[in-house]
Order: sequence, then structure tokens, then C-alpha cells
Amino acid sequence: MRLLNILKENDIIKVSLDDHLSHVLAKLSTSHDAAFVFDEKDKYMGIVSPYFTMIKTSLPGNAKVQHCLTHTAKIYLNYPLSKVCEMFIQSKIHYLPVFSPEEKFLGIISARRILSYFKDQPIFRVKIEEIIRKRWQGLITVFEDDTISRAIHLFKEKKISKLIVINQERKLKGILSYYDLIRLMISPKHSSHHGKRGSEKISFYNYRVKNFEKSYVLTLSKDRLLVEAINLIVSKKIGSVIIVDKERHPLGIITTRDILRFYIDNEKRNFFKSLNPFKKIFKK
Repeated sequence: MRLLNILKENDIIKVSLDDHLSHVLAKLSTSHDAAFVFDEKDKYMGIVSPYFTMIKTSLPGNAKVQHCLTHTAKIYLNYPLSKVCEMFIQSKIHYLPVFSPEEKFLGIISARRILSYFKDQPIFRVKIEEIIRKRWQGLITVFEDDTISRAIHLFKEKKISKLIVINQERKLKGILSYYDLIRLMISPKHSSHHGKRGSEKISFYNYRVKNFEKSYVLTLSKDRLLVEAINLIVSKKIGSVIIVDKERHPLGIITTRDILRFYIDNEKRNFFKSLNPFKKIFKK
């Protein structure tokens, strides 16, 4: 596949160096989103991402974009798809800039556009059970009656951006995003203009997870195919699918990152398989 076929040239979120961070973040909806920054001569300068400005660091909303820039790796049209997938994983952003060999900004590529291409690839017709078994490192969950303070502790300790929310019967109730919590903490309703900031922070941290969880989640059983998870993520524009059993007990999670990593691993396996004929010759 040529990268030119999935290049996005229009409807790109573009902002200027003099814009304020709060104005830019209002245009974005997830921690993996990005706004692309250009100067007055329309020269590409970098990106603004919720992950780097709110999660990895904590910049004030009135900061100017010129002080919030992140310089991600650049994608060139001759890059193989596996390299592009690796760059998405490393950057923790789902939108990256694309350049010509002459360093001209051509547009962007999104992880979702790559997933759209994956839908028709036979390598993804593998059972989800195989994926979650290989990648299982312990499912991290939070109870719906736990406090927000407990949830934030898990986010920071486990270095994750989403928590699976369960009830006392350990059945799936929803999902909680660290990015959504941060947006609530810096929103006007928690500002000093509405009372004492200290007391509001305390009340916020003692709220229950169920007050902020998103009950709408995508689910599949472990015996379904990975391509079905890809179809759901692409069509519903949500970054992950929760894997559940018949009683809705969560068994795992499939994220955009998992799908990109699966493709990279498959490419590596094919490369080493291609070396096997030479190994047999040397053995003889």
C-alpha cells in the first residue's frame, strides 16, 4: 500500500503560534488527537497534543501555543507501513505529519486510516483470544464505587490512559479515561471563580467513578476475529474494544496500539521466514 493513498490533505486542525492552549484543546476530543501548528508564512512548526500538554506535563490553559509545541518524528511517503505503525506507537499520537523529500508539508496520516486499510487484510482474520492471551499482563480494573482519587492513583501507577469499570459482581459497567478527568479538573466549573479551589478539588477527588465513567463501550467475545474489532474501532470512531465473556465479565482490551503492534510483529515474522531458505542451504 502506498501512503499517498491514505494521505489526508483537507480538514486538518490547524492552529497558530499565538493561539492559547485552552482554545486548541477545545478542538480535540481524545488524548491521542493533535492540532498542527503553522507560523504566519504557513510553515509547519510542530503539533499540540493533549497527551504531551496535559498528561505528560501540566501546562496552563492560557499558555500560548508557541510554548506548547511537540516535535514528533516526520513521516515521508517512501516509508514502509510497518515503520509508520511503529512511529504511531512511539509518539502516542494518532495523527502524524507527512512530508516530501524536499521537506514540504503534504498532509497528515491518521492511525484510523491505517486501520481502515487493515480491514481487508487476511492476517487480521485471527481469533481475538490469541491476541489477548499473548498480550495479557493482568487486566486493570476499577470499581464503579471507587473514588476518583483511587482511579487517578491507578492511572499514574500503571501508566495507562483508560480504566475498565466494573461493579461488585465484576461485570463491565463502562470505561474511564484519564484525559476526560483532566479536562474536568481544568474546566471553568472547577475554577476559583466558583468557590474555594481547594475545597472543590477535595470534593472532586472524592466523587465516585460511576459519576464520570462512559457507559457506552464497544464489546466483543474472545472467539470473534480481530478484524471485527478493527471494523468497530473504525466505524464507531472509538479507540478500543473491551473483550467480555457471556456474563459481561471483562477479559481483556484491544486498542489501536495492539492492532498496530500485531501488524508490525507479523511483518517481522515474515521477514525472518524469508531467511529460512538461506539457513537450509548453509546447513547442507
